[in-house]
Amino acid sequence: MVNEENEQPMDAENEPSLPEFSADGVDLTDAIEPDELPANTTNGLLHDQTVVSGLYENYFLDYASYVILERAVPAVEDGLKPVQRRILHALKEMDDGRFNKVANVIGQTMQYHPHGDASIGEALVNIGQKELLFDTQGSWGDVRTGDGAAAPRYIEVRLSKFALDAIYNDKTTEWQLSYDGRKREPVTLPVKFPLLLAQGVEGIAVGLSTKILPHNFNELIDASIQILKDKPVTLYPDFQTGGLVDVSNYNDGHRGGKVRVRARIEELDKKTLAIRDVPFGVTTSQLIDSIVKAAELGKIRIKAPSRTTAAVVDNTARDVEILVHLQPGVSPDVTIDALYAFTDCEVSISPNACVIIGDKPHFVSVADILRVNTHQTVQLLQRELEIRRSELMERLLYSSLEKIFIENRIYRKIEECETFEAVLETIDKALKPFKKQFYRAITQDDLIRLTEIKIKRISKYDGFKAEELMRRLEQELAETEDNLANITRYAINYFKELQKKYGKGRERKTEIRAFNTIAASVVAAANQKLYVDREGGFIGYGLKKDEYVSDCSDIDEIIVFRRDGKCMVVKVAEKVFVGKEIVYVSVFKKNDERKIYNVVYLDGKSGISMVKRFPVTAITRDREYDLTMGNPKSKMTYFSANDNGEAEVIMVNLTAQSSAKIKQFDFDFASIAIKNRSAQGNILTKYPVRKITQKTGGVSTLGGVDIWYDEHLGRLNRDERGRLLGNFDAKDSILVVYHEGQYELTTFDLTNRYEPNTIAVLQKFDPETVLSAIYYEANQKAWYVKRFKVETTTVDKKFSFIGDVKGSKALAVTADQSPRFEIVYQEKERGPVEKMTLETEGFIDIRGWKALGKPIPFARIKDVKRLPPKIAKENVKPAVSIDPVAVNAVATDTDEKESIQLGLFS
Repeated sequence: MVNEENEQPMDAENEPSLPEFSADGVDLTDAIEPDELPANTTNGLLHDQTVVSGLYENYFLDYASYVILERAVPAVEDGLKPVQRRILHALKEMDDGRFNKVANVIGQTMQYHPHGDASIGEALVNIGQKELLFDTQGSWGDVRTGDGAAAPRYIEVRLSKFALDAIYNDKTTEWQLSYDGRKREPVTLPVKFPLLLAQGVEGIAVGLSTKILPHNFNELIDASIQILKDKPVTLYPDFQTGGLVDVSNYNDGHRGGKVRVRARIEELDKKTLAIRDVPFGVTTSQLIDSIVKAAELGKIRIKAPSRTTAAVVDNTARDVEILVHLQPGVSPDVTIDALYAFTDCEVSISPNACVIIGDKPHFVSVADILRVNTHQTVQLLQRELEIRRSELMERLLYSSLEKIFIENRIYRKIEECETFEAVLETIDKALKPFKKQFYRAITQDDLIRLTEIKIKRISKYDGFKAEELMRRLEQELAETEDNLANITRYAINYFKELQKKYGKGRERKTEIRAFNTIAASVVAAANQKLYVDREGGFIGYGLKKDEYVSDCSDIDEIIVFRRDGKCMVVKVAEKVFVGKEIVYVSVFKKNDERKIYNVVYLDGKSGISMVKRFPVTAITRDREYDLTMGNPKSKMTYFSANDNGEAEVIMVNLTAQSSAKIKQFDFDFASIAIKNRSAQGNILTKYPVRKITQKTGGVSTLGGVDIWYDEHLGRLNRDERGRLLGNFDAKDSILVVYHEGQYELTTFDLTNRYEPNTIAVLQKFDPETVLSAIYYEANQKAWYVKRFKVETTTVDKKFSFIGDVKGSKALAVTADQSPRFEIVYQEKERGPVEKMTLETEGFIDIRGWKALGKPIPFARIKDVKRLPPKIAKENVKPAVSIDPVAVNAVATDTDEKESIQLGLFS
């Protein structure tokens, strides 16, 4: 037998033998005598058999290579998988400007593609849904809802103008035979655009996969221009489903990177949330299912469905709208965070840019792909220009030949020639004096072409028109030569023209935003009730006959303090043993520095009573921590937990047998410092204590809490990120003024959400703060200025300071002390556009927040910009005065008839 791997004779002794089995599984190898084997066998193997291991190895590698190169991974040149390329080629072959039934396109593609109609149809619909290369008719499905396309016989398609402009050119296409040798198909299409990054791609091959996220059309063109200018580029994905994306870990699309994508969620009112977008790769039905599942698990609290209304309503039509109805009393801000934490409202996507380069898969970055595509575009444009130059030179040459042939009456010299060879020889001889002016030698084909000129053309030949044509050709040739000499400039202009023609309506849909990390334990709904058996030492949500502690979620951690001076943190469960004589049990909030525990404990060795104050910010779960000195028989004699660092006064009663002169005294916890959990504490008394009781409640010794506002995240924090709003006590609140003409007072809870794009003012509320606003009042059809103080005290309720008339809108609003605005206006409807600066402090007095304000007497205000506030009033220089009559003319229907004084505008 011969080993096929190295084609050397194999030693029969080392050759493996295959056992044979009977139908009942008995090994028959030893039962067959050697003389009973067929003549063409060796040790039971036929001579023409091949070892299975060798076949498996070769076949697997062949199959893996086929899947990678021919099915799953796109080529870097055109960004297409083979099936996509064949679809586009088939469509170009069918293109006549009209729509074609998709069923016909699938049939046409099957001439080139070795697979069935299902794979072709799926790929075709996938391209069509991306709305770049195809114009479509009929129901093509919806990537947002997951609805599939109609049957191929019902929907139609044709190539878009962009596709015809950017991805086809027969003259620069490299061709190959189709799989059956009957047709020719492109090796790759000459795509002059980073199509791969625009559409994105996903594929799973054997041993590897690829996932390239889609990017914005206009941003890709801008980045290509930057590359041609030798400038660095940064690209981030953009999804047609919209939403928000955090690209802080995108890593340029390399393996190991990650983006987080969120749906856009709005608060319609305190009981309803509206989801406006879905994350990329998630459908509305999947999103709703994840919300319902999270509600069933108790992660979020939504309204229970009834016969007439559902808790989650899908109103998606042209735009996505999913309404989530909340239970009464549930915080919308916390629920929004919970939706991101527990549902598909936020998903994480890991890109993995793998492409075929030189018939091999390569893992690259997005910037690498863009550079390859950009330089390929330059090469294709250069090749097109070279082809065009050759064509122009040939046209010029033939036009010159034709002109010489006719004007010098060479055609008459061939009248007496008896053979065709003599004709060609005569023409060639007549052209000899002119040959030096041609860029190449005159061939026989050129001579034959001259003989084919018709008599009618010769008789109507116009030398002046021929000269004009040749001048135009020369001009075009010179322009082509110039473009070739400045190919980078030409490529930049090409990209700019592409953007001008097709970039409109392709603005970024996904907003780039930094996301905060949501702690699931903070936003999880309290779906369980916590109970405690103090004497038995058990806690959990299954002890329903024991003492109720509080509501909790099933992912919370619970902190427990015992009489023996031990504390520990455990994961909540149905029933957990934590030790007997439980003094205190509560839901544990990690890193809460404001919750302070006040403790008095008796040291078991010395008999001294110690007092201490401490927080518990971080702790190892299920581990006991000793709050005493660790001596046996130590125990806690007093305990209190204070959410804001309160320090109460306690009354200490000593035993009657103690030798102390004063057997009752007060102790104020505010007199000792807050230290860490392991500190021993201060001596309270050396004498035995009979009992300790709280005499008076305390106030916080921590003072207010400093709050910062992160304008990128739209969240409050205590981590010194963003802008410091100030120091807040329990009674303080935050003033939020919105661009749409509303204001609101909110708490300073860290779970509050603020959309940065909607906010004009966000600061600590001061009742003396004066807000200045310029707005349009739709009822009066006029522009107004007003200054007012916030007089309401209701928290978490929006109040409109521009009225509720439909069409009214705020143009600018500020809380500056001396506000100034730049107004771009037209004094008359068709008058010139002018600018002026308005200082509202002297223009109008402070009124109530419901007051209409003072009108501005302009026919139209085109734009208002807030300027830096003025430092000193004496620096104002009056420049423009406005006629009070004109002002009153605008304000005839209002109670606000005040004239504008000289010097208020500058």
